[in-house]
Amino acid sequence: MRDFFRLKHRKTHQPLDDRARDQGEPASSGLRSLLNLRSAAGQVFVLQVVIVALLVAAAVTALVLQAGRDSSREAERQALTAAETFANAPGTVQALNSPDPAALLQPSAEEARKRAGVTSIVVMDTKGIRYTHPDPKRIGKKFIGTIEPALEGRTTIERARGLPLPEGSGPVIQAVVPVTDDQGSVVGLVSVAIKVHKVTSLSARQLPIIFGTGAAALVLSTVGTALVARRLSRQTHGLGPAEMTRMYEHHDAVLHAVREGVLIIGADGRLLLANDEARRLLELPADAEQRQVGELKLDPDTARLLASGESTTDEVHRAGDRLLAVNMRPTAPYGGPAGWAVTLRDTTELAAVSGRAAVARERLALLYDAGARIGNTLDVVRTAQELAEVATPRFADIVTVDLLEPVVRGEEPTRTASMRRTAASGGRHEREGFHPVGKVITYSRTAPQARALEAGQAVLEGDLRQAHGWREQDPEGARAALAKGAHSLVTMPLQARGVVLGMTNFWRTGDSPPFKEEDLSFAEELGARAAVAIDNARRFTREHTMAVALQRSLLPQGVPEQDALEVAWRYLPARAGVGGDWFDVIPLPGARVALVVGDVVGHGLHAAATMGRLRTAVLNFSALDLPPDELLGRLDDLVNRIDSDESTGEGPEGHADVVTGATCLYAIYDSVTGLCVMARAGHPGPAVVHPDGTVAYPEVPASPPLGVGSHPFETTELHLPEGSGFVLFTDGLIESRDRDIDTGLELLRGALAGAGRTPEQTCQAVIDTMVPERPADDIAMLVARTRLLDPSRVAHWEVSPDPSAVAPVRAKCGAQLREWGLGDVGFTTELILSELITNAIRYGSAPIKVRLLHNRSLICEVSDGSSTSPRVRRAATTDEGGRGLFLVAQFAERWGTRYTPGGKVIWAEQPLHEGAATTTSATVTEALLDQFDDPTL
Repeated sequence: MRDFFRLKHRKTHQPLDDRARDQGEPASSGLRSLLNLRSAAGQVFVLQVVIVALLVAAAVTALVLQAGRDSSREAERQALTAAETFANAPGTVQALNSPDPAALLQPSAEEARKRAGVTSIVVMDTKGIRYTHPDPKRIGKKFIGTIEPALEGRTTIERARGLPLPEGSGPVIQAVVPVTDDQGSVVGLVSVAIKVHKVTSLSARQLPIIFGTGAAALVLSTVGTALVARRLSRQTHGLGPAEMTRMYEHHDAVLHAVREGVLIIGADGRLLLANDEARRLLELPADAEQRQVGELKLDPDTARLLASGESTTDEVHRAGDRLLAVNMRPTAPYGGPAGWAVTLRDTTELAAVSGRAAVARERLALLYDAGARIGNTLDVVRTAQELAEVATPRFADIVTVDLLEPVVRGEEPTRTASMRRTAASGGRHEREGFHPVGKVITYSRTAPQARALEAGQAVLEGDLRQAHGWREQDPEGARAALAKGAHSLVTMPLQARGVVLGMTNFWRTGDSPPFKEEDLSFAEELGARAAVAIDNARRFTREHTMAVALQRSLLPQGVPEQDALEVAWRYLPARAGVGGDWFDVIPLPGARVALVVGDVVGHGLHAAATMGRLRTAVLNFSALDLPPDELLGRLDDLVNRIDSDESTGEGPEGHADVVTGATCLYAIYDSVTGLCVMARAGHPGPAVVHPDGTVAYPEVPASPPLGVGSHPFETTELHLPEGSGFVLFTDGLIESRDRDIDTGLELLRGALAGAGRTPEQTCQAVIDTMVPERPADDIAMLVARTRLLDPSRVAHWEVSPDPSAVAPVRAKCGAQLREWGLGDVGFTTELILSELITNAIRYGSAPIKVRLLHNRSLICEVSDGSSTSPRVRRAATTDEGGRGLFLVAQFAERWGTRYTPGGKVIWAEQPLHEGAATTTSATVTEALLDQFDDPTL
């Protein structure tokens, strides 16, 4: 493709002179092409030069070789002729037989050598001793060469080197012939030597002809190559051989390496080209090219399409067991000859890959859903059911979860083969053959569940009909399950922290494909996530149970008996665990009742323990009969002290970053006056339901929560008519994630509205309307309906600060008691009143008042304007006084002091039945006798 764009670029941006040359105008492009070795013309020119040079060199070499051979033959002939001539010359034999052959032969041999033009003529005896030589110094020395054949009468011709010759050493041809006498006996030898270069001058005259012919051939090839280069450059658009080679290499690489089949079909329906992928997809024979498409034994629809000559796009056709997407386009519009280009893409593998990818995506989505849905409730049973529901039907048709008994209760698991079926999901009809939820199952050693427990990993039973261990576990149940269509099982242990919690069984039924080995890893991943969630729920259940037990022990176990209010209550722990909400109903002297509701910040054991400490403190502070603002102030000091102690704590229990925060509302209702005095510390105010059913939220001054420190608390007074509803609650009732406080208050108003309902009915209506199934925060609620003490059961008198006024008041008190039918406690009551009134006259200040309340008990109250509190002391034997409060404490069941804005009230409470009064009188009499007993008498 890159070469294609380069070619287009060259064609479009070709210089002017190049275009002129392409149009036939004179130019020197041919010569320049010859000089460019990267061009095809230059390479052809070089090739031609090399060929011409090789031809010339071959001709010269052949000439030289031929000349050498001719020279050797000529030298042999000349040497042989000269040797034979000299050997047969007259006088040669006589000279050899003379006494001094050398003197006779040397002159004639040199004269013959010079006349014949040979290099040397050597005459020697039969032993090879020279008689003649061009160099006289070598006469008498041994001849160098082969003489044995000549001694036998034969002629010898040989090529030799290194012979001592006058012209220097070099290659020579020497002939050795015998000299015979008349009897035919060899009497001597003649050797003639000729150097080879003497006969090669003939070949030198032929060389100019050869070189001239080569030059002419070179000129002709240059002109021809220039013409061919010009033509070739025009046809190849200026591409060099390297570029053309690379382009065709890329063409072949792409054509045969792509994963798409490519066919080129001619206009006559003949297959012109097929790449390797097309041959594989269509199973074409080796000789498929140049054959008609109809002769290739293709699928009829595919063959018809290829022969139709119609353009198609991604048309799917079958080729054997493959599905091919066929694209067909004409080639003529793109510069090629008429025909068709066809591409084939195998969609069968793509469908298989897409299917596997879809399965993988579905598994990942299932794991994501499992992470999002399993374990949100922190409830063991619910978490197990979530696992079963998530896996059906996307992974299995039926899922059962069996857990160890201790795990369900939140305890540490123990190693056992017995488990309780905790959850199941899937078709109800198909599950009829399986153990029901709640049944305890004991796995046999051959069951797949037991094998999975032993191996610690999932076990596959691909065909339940062949699973003998599973069938032996419960033969009847196995037959029923098989009858319902169960055919495949994957069972795996639920393990967390290395501890087995239970088993999960995945079943497939009906037409679902059986489980395979690749399903085991997914089942283990799903089970591992669920096991962690189940273990978290188990641990939470254990801690929640402990916290709830602690909190229940710290909360009121019931409502104490009293007549001032009719009370109902509700406490709902949060979904995430117990918190610090608490409430209390505390009877107070004077026919009064204290109502308390509070909330400690946070959840868990720490909040529950803090709640218990605060509740105990409120009970103790209320025993002092403190007003609401003062009680909250002391409670605030206690919370600050708790924070200080915990912030400086050492060791593992120290919580330097934990701050105890709490809110509280404390109210005191007086059933005599109908007044309710209350104060709050960061807590929501109460709701009042009037007797006509309307609801109001009275304004109670807001104060900071407990623990902020050193802030005063304000009180407010409400007059509650008899039958009014007084509702106290924590913020968990009105506030949640999906609603704010104002919305919650309006919903509460609607739930409380209505007349004639009992506190219990009101509680239930509020819970049904306001509280979700699993609240996110603790909820504590008190609903009280007010009562008023009958005025006929209240008597009061004012007493002048004169000791003489005691007797008349005592008499009036006795008469009132008799009127109430309490004459049997009259003496005790008169004695108590006498002591209290006397103390008020002696130590208090005006005004002094006396009040009797006839309720569950008889209450005597004496108030004065002094804030000085009396105390019990042990009087000495000689003291005349100091025994009044002692007598009151002995005769009364309870007594105490409470302060009012105008002074104080000293009260004493007596039981109404006679037995208790009589016993008390006897006890007091004995105590008085002990006081006045004189051991000296």
